[in-house]
Amino acid sequence: MAHIPENIFPIHDRSLSREDRERLLEQKGLCLWFTGLSGSGKSTIALELEKSLYNSGWKSMLLDGDNVRTGLNNNLGFSQEDRKENIRRIAEVNHLMIEAGLIVLNSFVSPTEEIRSLAREIVGEKNFKEVFVNTPLEICEARDVKGLYKKARAGEIKNFTGIDSPFETPEKPFLDLKTEHKTPQECVEEILNALKL
Repeated sequence: MAHIPENIFPIHDRSLSREDRERLLEQKGLCLWFTGLSGSGKSTIALELEKSLYNSGWKSMLLDGDNVRTGLNNNLGFSQEDRKENIRRIAEVNHLMIEAGLIVLNSFVSPTEEIRSLAREIVGEKNFKEVFVNTPLEICEARDVKGLYKKARAGEIKNFTGIDSPFETPEKPFLDLKTEHKTPQECVEEILNALKL
């Protein structure tokens, strides 16, 4: 149970239930957590999945690292403490969206097991599906769509995951998408099959 500050009285116990909302939407709320190196294809796959879900009538929302950091988390940097707070806030938003019956797609590097475990704990184990977008560093670096690896190698970006900050491979993800020889659409099909959607 989350700590509730003094003089704060949440109304969740008086609002519509999650079950009521899910019944209205005709779906179950769920968190898909895409993790992997920058350039691994997390956002590309999540965008394709969002389109596919929409076309099939599912109600979803995509949260992406760059988008969240330009709004909700624009006051956070990339220190370990800030990365943890970034994920904590995102997980809290996920919790609210899942309670509303949405399928929430999350595209975040989330490089450590500690950070991913924090998200899982806040969202709830049964609601949390970790998807490891498993792309070798050399392929991510060759793609370098944003030019970030080049800047990190030149010392212009510090604490860049995969270069001078570690990425801890997920131990038991819901899915391990080996993207080296798959198209984004093939990855989406694999996800939909695993979710039985």
